[in-house]
Amino acid sequence: MIDIIKVLQERNPALGTYILVLRPDSRALAEPERLTLECETWMRLRTPGARLSRETVLLAPYPGGMPTERTVTVLAFTEAQHLAAFATAWTADPEPDGEPA
Repeated sequence: MIDIIKVLQERNPALGTYILVLRPDSRALAEPERLTLECETWMRLRTPGARLSRETVLLAPYPGGMPTERTVTVLAFTEAQHLAAFATAWTADPEPDGEPA
């Protein structure tokens, strides 16, 4: 994953230092180009300046494999704390209803 981040930052320096590549099945995504309304609202309140981007990168399917072009969904944050807050809230498995978080 770190290699992907480095390639994305070199390819598009405007993304900045604090970026996260979302998996296609991320619960934060409504579709590849759009966050869910719940996630958008959460981000607007807690991660001002963050933005969603679609980026193309060459990725190998496994170490030593032939790289192929792939488009990924990226979130760019203005602060490390915002990236950490998003990762904590949106990449962990959701708590089942009725159980404390």
